[in-house]
This record gives sequence, structure tokens and C-alpha cells, in this order.
Amino acid sequence: MLSKTQLKYIQSLGHKKQRDEEGLFIAEGPKIVAELLAENNCRVKQVYGVKEWINDVAEYAAIPLIEITEEELERISQLKTPNQVLLVAEKIDWTEKPVFKKSITLVLDTIQDPGNMGTIIRLADWFGIKQIICSHECADNYNPKVVQASMGSIARVRVEYTDLAAWLSENNEIPSYAAALDGEDITQMKRLAEGIIIIGNESKGISNEILDKVNSKITIKGKGKAESLNAAVATGIILSHLCP
Repeated sequence: MLSKTQLKYIQSLGHKKQRDEEGLFIAEGPKIVAELLAENNCRVKQVYGVKEWINDVAEYAAIPLIEITEEELERISQLKTPNQVLLVAEKIDWTEKPVFKKSITLVLDTIQDPGNMGTIIRLADWFGIKQIICSHECADNYNPKVVQASMGSIARVRVEYTDLAAWLSENNEIPSYAAALDGEDITQMKRLAEGIIIIGNESKGISNEILDKVNSKITIKGKGKAESLNAAVATGIILSHLCP
């Protein structure tokens, strides 16, 4: 049985301030937990699982595992429908420096919806993109909803937060492409061997400060009357056309 102190501590990791102070994050559900346990750079502190899950995972005998009840899982879970297991791990320690030349880098300007953020991380993983650079106004990549939507990709895609305008100025030798309504049709472009692809805020798009620093604007030509595309959907379409 978990103590009140343990319950409160695990619950507190749903808040960014506590995650930052402790250097920890949580992930939930058999699929995501399995993905993270398979990654060498994910240092697991504790796994809390119900008996049904524990009976099915004999291969995890070496991990720090505590059996809990369904009621306890409900109390520590961040999900509306708790799913068998919750993992507490250290934030990913990226030992190698990111490489921006001769690669594709995804840049996010104020992506605030956690679901979009997590899905974009998963998309980057799918298309082989190793790093994402975010403005400070983007959703926290260790937000439980982001972790959930990333489906384990959070351990395979490096996400960093910085002053985007300054970062773009420092990396201005790399071609940059901003997703906008008035840009070049991506279906008429060649795949990129190197480049920075910038995706903007869900409702406001890319800020003028950032647009002033990019080389080119790109767009997805629509045929209907929809005003715009969801940020994560747009990211997927752009990457499918431009990634090598």
C-alpha cells in the first residue's frame, strides 16, 4: 500500500514546477511504459503497476516495481481512465550535442496544446528527425499529456527550449522554411537534405519576429473552405513531402 506521502509526491509530478525541481516525469499505460523501458537513455526510478499488469511482464523483473491496487492507480494517475501502470523516470539526459547541419531540424513557435506537442514529437520520430527546438512559450515536453501523445518518442527525439529569434540568427547558414498560408507549395519542392522547418502557434501562426529571420515560406495548398489545418496535422503533411 502506498503511503499518503507517496501518493501526494507522485501526484505532484503532474505539475511542471515539481517536475523541474525533481528532474522527473511520469508516463502511463502498458504501451508507453514498454516503449520507455526499452530505451537505454530512460532511467527509471519506479514503476507502479496493478497485479494484472505485473503478472504479464515477467521480463521486467529487474526494474524497481511496486504492486498497487486499482484504487491507488486512480489516485496517482493523470488520466481520466487509468491504464494498469505508471512509470516515474528521470528526464532524458542527452549526452551528445545536437547536429543541425546536413539534417532536418523541426522548430516550434508557441505550440501550446499538449496533444499537438506530443503528436509532433511522435511525427518527428516517425520521419527520423532527431531534434526539435521550441520557443519558451511551447508546452512542456514532460507534461503528462505530451508524454502520452508522444507514445514513447520523447525518449528518441531531443526537445530543447530557447530564444528562437536568437537561435535562428546563430544558425542562419542553414536554410529555414516557415509554414504559412502564403508560401511555396510543398508539393512542388524537392526533398530537403538540410533545413530548419518552422511550425507556428495553433491560432496565430508564426510570429513576425521569427518570419523576419527565415529564408522561405512554405504552404500546404488546400481545395476546400477550411481556414487552416491543425498544427500537428500540418506538420505531418509537410514532413511527408520534405523529409529525405
